[in-house]
Amino acid sequence: MNDLVRQHTALTETDLEWLHLLVSEWQLLADLSFADLVLWIPTLEGSRYVSVAQMRPNTGPTSYQDDMVGHLVPRGRRPMLDVAYDEGRIVREGDPEWREEVPVRVESIPVRREGRVLGVIARNTNLLTVRTPSRLELTYLQSASDLAQMIAAGAFPYPGQSMESEASPRVGDGLLRLDADGVVQYASPNALSAFHRLGHAADLVGLHLGKATAELALHQGPVDEALVKLASGWAPRETEVEGSGGVIQLRAIPLKPKGARIGSLVLLRDVTELRRRERELITKDATIREIHHRVKNNLQTVAALLRLQSRRLAAHDPDGRAREALDEAVRRVGSIAIVHETLSQTLDERVEFDEIADRVLAMVAEISPGRVTGRRTGRFGVLDAEVATPLAMVLTELLQNALEHGFGPGDTGTVEVGALRSGNRDKARLLVTVQDDGRGLPPGFDAATAGNLGLQIVRTLVEGELGGTFTMEPAPEGGTRVALDLPVQGEKKR
Repeated sequence: MNDLVRQHTALTETDLEWLHLLVSEWQLLADLSFADLVLWIPTLEGSRYVSVAQMRPNTGPTSYQDDMVGHLVPRGRRPMLDVAYDEGRIVREGDPEWREEVPVRVESIPVRREGRVLGVIARNTNLLTVRTPSRLELTYLQSASDLAQMIAAGAFPYPGQSMESEASPRVGDGLLRLDADGVVQYASPNALSAFHRLGHAADLVGLHLGKATAELALHQGPVDEALVKLASGWAPRETEVEGSGGVIQLRAIPLKPKGARIGSLVLLRDVTELRRRERELITKDATIREIHHRVKNNLQTVAALLRLQSRRLAAHDPDGRAREALDEAVRRVGSIAIVHETLSQTLDERVEFDEIADRVLAMVAEISPGRVTGRRTGRFGVLDAEVATPLAMVLTELLQNALEHGFGPGDTGTVEVGALRSGNRDKARLLVTVQDDGRGLPPGFDAATAGNLGLQIVRTLVEGELGGTFTMEPAPEGGTRVALDLPVQGEKKR
């Protein structure tokens, strides 16, 4: 819609915002009307109309099998559009049109904002299944007529009250029609079922909805008066009411077809099972975070015990090899603990790995404080837990290997960790490099066959668990360069 409006019309950005607000709400009008809606806007030169949006009803058959968005129609081709736009009034005259052997009643509703007509909504009703309307259908059609008059007067939609179409109740979920005092005039079967779930066993017609709803709510107190007002339809608001048997979502829409409030529509939906599942998920998430927290604590306890054992080996380990092995184990355990600590603070099993990489860098740098500087370039981004845990161990091993074997006792230098993501969400990859400017690889070194325990761990994790590739070669400017190419899940758009 943005492109069509900016390319073909003279509407301002503020006008466009109003149209977006209208389109976010007009599923309601389509469902109440049992009709298709097409929004037509005059073009720049004023000789044509361009259709910028379309909506089909959920409550009846469509009148348009094809997509109408982007179509251009000359003025005069559809006289009802001209009259509605020029005179700023709803036009219902004319005989039904026949489209592919289907009779269609066409009406035109001007879209007004601050006294100006921006365009026209063509309301197209498929008459093929016309029959004597039920009380529900009559209520729907009367409510649609009221909303159409409000659109033509610029009184609907309500500014600042755009609702999420997926989250808000729809017409088919349940509908109540109230009079100006908030007394129920009509209640659809789904609306009655929702209130029965809430704990109200009798009929709703003739009851003051606000008072009846407040009596059913579990939490009574100062909020009751506000709930009474809202459920009575005095303002365009949305809320949830929890009773002894369930939870319903309410949305009030005041009806002011001629400027004065004549009543209101209340759309409602039974969200009891939805809220129950949400609470179960919250409990599950809290349990998972607690598990990660406890695993982190247990790993830190293991690391502390290994450190204690390492200190006690001094008298029985003259060459220091056993103590060195225990210190390496401490760092391996610590890298896994960092991942679990991060997971314990998130709502899902995905982590921002940049923070983990920086902490692993700081932890490993303790091997040679003040001599070798570690830094990170690029961004790892968000990774799944099953990738983050082995990758943290791989980084620990590679950094530890670089510091221990790339630099002598008095050498200084730099170790750099690089990260680069590529590809789309379905085929994303992560290229990780660990490069130092130390003494380099010994002659004839082959990382595929040679190497210490740390490199064996790296090969096993990268190729076996992460499904990636691992290369180790001399860096062009001296030192050693390790490259990992890993498949990862693409990041979600924010």
